[in-house]
Formats: sequence, C-alpha cells, structure tokens
Amino acid sequence: MLRPRVIPCLLVRDKGLVKTVGFGPGKYVGDPINAVKIFNEKEVDELIVLDIDATVRREEPDFALIEKIAVESRMPLCYGGGVKTTQHAKRIVGLGVEKVAISSAAVENPTLIPDVAEEIGSQSVVVVLDVKRAKTGHEVWTHNATVNTHKRPGDVAAAVERLGAGEIVVNSIDNDGTMGGYDLAAVAEVRAATSLPMTVVGGAGKLEHIAELFAKFGVLGASAGSMFVFKGVYKAVLINYPSVAERERLRAAGAR
Repeated sequence: MLRPRVIPCLLVRDKGLVKTVGFGPGKYVGDPINAVKIFNEKEVDELIVLDIDATVRREEPDFALIEKIAVESRMPLCYGGGVKTTQHAKRIVGLGVEKVAISSAAVENPTLIPDVAEEIGSQSVVVVLDVKRAKTGHEVWTHNATVNTHKRPGDVAAAVERLGAGEIVVNSIDNDGTMGGYDLAAVAEVRAATSLPMTVVGGAGKLEHIAELFAKFGVLGASAGSMFVFKGVYKAVLINYPSVAERERLRAAGAR
C-alpha cells in the first residue's frame, strides 16, 4: 500500500518562485533552487514543480531550470509545464525527474498519454486537472485557468486512467492560495471516477486540512504551496514543512 505523502508544490514563473491566489497574477517569493535546498534538509516526501506560464506562452519546458532543480533535489520530483510531446517527457526524465506532469496537453491531445506512458512508463505520467466549481459539480479548465473545457473532472480522470496515466493531481482553482482548506467535493468527484493514486492541491493552510483529507479519502498525496512558503498571520516568506512526528500523525488519520 502507498503511504500518504505530504508534498510541497512550487509554482515557477520567469525562473522565480511565485505564489498565486485563484490562479491570479502571483507574488514573487524567492528562488526555486534555494527552496529546493531547504526542502532537501527537511527530507520532504516528494516535490512538485509547475511552470505556470509555459503552456499559455506556448513555450517549451525550461530544460535548463529543470536540470538545475533535478541536480539539486534529493527527493522524488514531479515537473510540469509546457510538456506537449513525448520528446519533452523523455528529455525531462533523462534530466533526473521521476514524474512528468501533463495538464492542457492531456485534455487537448489525449493520445499523448499512452505515447508518453510507452516512453517513460505509466508510473511516471501524472495528469493535472485544474478544476473550478460550476453550477453542478466542477469543470476542468486549462491554460492557467483561462480556458474552460466544460468537461467534468470525473469524466476526464476516468479517460486518462484508461489511456495509461499513472497518477492524477486535482488542483482547485477556487481554493488556490486561500489557505482555507481543500475542495473536498472536487476530490470526491474525482475519487469516485478513478482508482489511480491521487494528489490534491489548492487551499491547505494548516495541518488539520491535511489530516481531514487523509481521514476522508484514505491514501492520498496532500500538496500545498502557501502553507509551506508562508508563516504567520502576516504571511512572512519562510520555507517550512511538517516534522517527521507530525507527518506520522497525519498518516495515522488516513489509516483509521
């Protein structure tokens, strides 16, 4: 059985580390390489790095930055942003990245998923679903939440599982950066549609939010950005991460 993972999610824009609210403009919070070094020291379970503008700008992945991050990282690493071809995915894995995240391209060109899975293995193919609340349930958006596909996340999740994806990331647009808790309704919608390992991001602001996610949905990856970058009421920039003992208590919540 997979152990629940607590996963920092770093957003990159123009080679800098940023934090957004509702997928908005974003605030610069530092150097991603420095953040990786600190997370190394804290022995994090896994790290997700997403270039949030590559697809919107129609740019290729920033391979130079990916290489720097991969060389520095001593933890399992997932990278996404601008991945459009099997060659992109193969090159990223060749730089030392364990998982490749595909978002917009997975929706626009679903045949990319089995092609990439054949090249790098299903276990390394992660599909990111950016979801937003609608009148009934949720809908999947792409291109940094600027394009509404009008597709239900459960339907997309079931489809990508059939196509060979190895993991799903559910990213809440509404809850992004709010630190008020995960969108559990979105999680339930996707969980009901797929048996794939799933990571959830968007909204976590305290350890209780992670414990609630684990307790209600069992084995999952709980990811957060603001929670691990900001500290205190005034949101001072301070890279932080739960201790080993705190993580074990969170995992115990999911084992009940």
